[in-house]
Amino acid sequence: MKLIVPFALLMTAGFIVAAGCVVPTNNGSVNASASAPSTITSDTGVKKTINATMNTPSELKGSLKVSVSGISYPENLSVVLDNETVGTVNPATPLFLMVSEGNHTVMVCRSSVCKQENVTTGFGRYVTVDFSKQFQKDVEFPNPTARILTYYKNGNVISVNVEYINPSTKDLLMSVVVSCRYTYIDDRTLLKIDDTSIDISEQYVTAGQRITEWQDLYVAGNTILNYDKPVITELKIQ
Repeated sequence: MKLIVPFALLMTAGFIVAAGCVVPTNNGSVNASASAPSTITSDTGVKKTINATMNTPSELKGSLKVSVSGISYPENLSVVLDNETVGTVNPATPLFLMVSEGNHTVMVCRSSVCKQENVTTGFGRYVTVDFSKQFQKDVEFPNPTARILTYYKNGNVISVNVEYINPSTKDLLMSVVVSCRYTYIDDRTLLKIDDTSIDISEQYVTAGQRITEWQDLYVAGNTILNYDKPVITELKIQ
């Protein structure tokens, strides 16, 4: 006996089987395609390729050591790297830094007095910068003082170049008395006379700075036999 199946029933079964063959979308394939380059077309019709994912390499750095081992300041000094304070340093303890590759400006500051060095760092390099020599001039004069640098005679004037030194942390008003002993012949009596010329000067010196000033000592008579080295006989600090 033949089994007769209606044609409509066979068509319905076929649609059911076809629907069951649909494979669901794999979520992983979406992530994989996101990393592939994509192409877009601009308003001008030019095609551009854009990478969906870009990996930026990490910034390379080098070692930098900052020291002041040769000075006698006991306190900590500020270290400034490219206009940013990054730590402190003292004669016993240097400062170690990891700095990005390239050219940098390093400063070590004591109050308002800063010394500067330019350095170049690189990956795998060990760079050392020491500020001892730059600060040694200030160590030479730990207290405010004045000194005569040079002098010379021009006619009846002895010009003296005086340096005012203020290594302290505050601004100062400094005054000095400079004197010079000399011998001359009096034009009227023709006698040899010993005399001393004196000049007083006052200077405002900011913290950690030095300034120089010429002072003129006037001498009597036109015939100067000899004169001593000018000296600072008095120093006042306010």
